[in-house]
Amino acid sequence: MTIGTPGQAVPAVEVDGLVKRFGSFTAVDRVSFRVRSGEIFGFLGPNGAGKSTTIRMLCGLLTPTSGRGTVGGFDLAGQAESIKGHIGYMSQRFSLYEDLEVEENIDFFSGIYGVPPALRRPRKEYVLEMSGLKDRRGTLARHLAGGMKQRLALGCAILHEPPILFLDEPTSGVDPIARRAFWDLIYQLSAAGQTIFVSTHYMDEAEYCHRLALMYRGRIISLGSPSQLKQEFPPGRLMHLDSTDSLESMEALEGLSCVSDVAVFGGGLHVTVTDADQADHDIREALRLRGIEIRRWESIPPSMEDVFVAMIEGEERERP
Repeated sequence: MTIGTPGQAVPAVEVDGLVKRFGSFTAVDRVSFRVRSGEIFGFLGPNGAGKSTTIRMLCGLLTPTSGRGTVGGFDLAGQAESIKGHIGYMSQRFSLYEDLEVEENIDFFSGIYGVPPALRRPRKEYVLEMSGLKDRRGTLARHLAGGMKQRLALGCAILHEPPILFLDEPTSGVDPIARRAFWDLIYQLSAAGQTIFVSTHYMDEAEYCHRLALMYRGRIISLGSPSQLKQEFPPGRLMHLDSTDSLESMEALEGLSCVSDVAVFGGGLHVTVTDADQADHDIREALRLRGIEIRRWESIPPSMEDVFVAMIEGEERERP
């Protein structure tokens, strides 16, 4: 997959100080951002961060408590119905009718989205081709594998050729191979000019986006391209440790003042340090005293997971 360059036209989505409260609970707290036309914009964060609530407001399904925003040039406050006609929306539930065949689902959604009769057959054939379901058109949706349901749901969401597509946790519950194939389809749509707004809690998927908003407890805690967000992680702060006993190594390191975080990563440990030189001395000494041999100890570039964990920990330290 290759990442193209999004357009520089009028923003497809523009949000300023968006808030959504449910009683005394604030689900979305003063969120502001812009999404460029043709961009793949990712909402990254844990479950309950406010991603889905924000998307539902942008799709005209929830009314904001306060703040302002536009989607496709239409105002969130008074033009929700116009917004719905210019977007595609796919949730993690896939929104398919299990008792209808593949082709019947496509026909049904063509009617729901108001696809002109003359365009319904070519649009259906396009969706069947795109989703790889031409040979399964007569199969009941409930008999499809998860990845096939996912592709069919995406196809149904773009039958009316919406300029902006919202995908809310679209890869949740499907296997890694199906997730990668799904992202190939997203890139095809982006290359054709569609704006893609996608939420996910899979850190590896963040790498596929042009830009990301990291969301936590209803707030955007950082925003930028994957490479920009990684640059916010101080150089020399993240180390990889491979030793003869990972569990005991973790116990030894957690008590050191120069170590701010230790996490299992693959067969070793990712260690975040406050002072690289001091950490090198203290960690080697702590492991030597326990009779643990170091196989590998080196500075590494951070993954998106490392970046996000560090930012969440920073937020927790700063919040009362």
